[in-house]
Amino acid sequence: MKKIRIQFLLFVYNNTQKLYRKYFKKKKRQWAFSQQQLLAFEEDTLGRKLGEFYKKRGFTMIPKMENHDVHHLLTDCGTKFEEEIAMQFLLLGNGKMNAHLLAAIFLGSLILPEYFRIYLQAYRKGKRMRPFYHWDFEELLFQNFENVKDFINQRETVVLY
Repeated sequence: MKKIRIQFLLFVYNNTQKLYRKYFKKKKRQWAFSQQQLLAFEEDTLGRKLGEFYKKRGFTMIPKMENHDVHHLLTDCGTKFEEEIAMQFLLLGNGKMNAHLLAAIFLGSLILPEYFRIYLQAYRKGKRMRPFYHWDFEELLFQNFENVKDFINQRETVVLY
């Protein structure tokens, strides 16, 4: 039964994703870097980690949706369907609000309610994090991945004088 519910959510996602990019991301442009270029970034950079993320999972970059993939990296949210819904809860907790996010949360909660505890944990995690949902991560691709992640998670960087 769960498989059918997930297939339904995938059907909804596949049929709304292009509309989401067209209407919610119309002012946004796709990144100037390709997946291969990301893999050429220095070892510990956000760009390199993102390129490895795509390669490891066999994913391709979706124009105007690159930031979403960075969100997965920085928040340690997986890419299974219930984890995608948890990511939406995390982003809601972080301050993001739009119709697409609310629809994903509503449908995800309705169709996969057995994961609600995980969704609630993700929401709380997003509340604890520094607001990042609106950042343009393309500008940060050359930065050290762990430093960006620590900053978002509001961890103090140890400085020795």
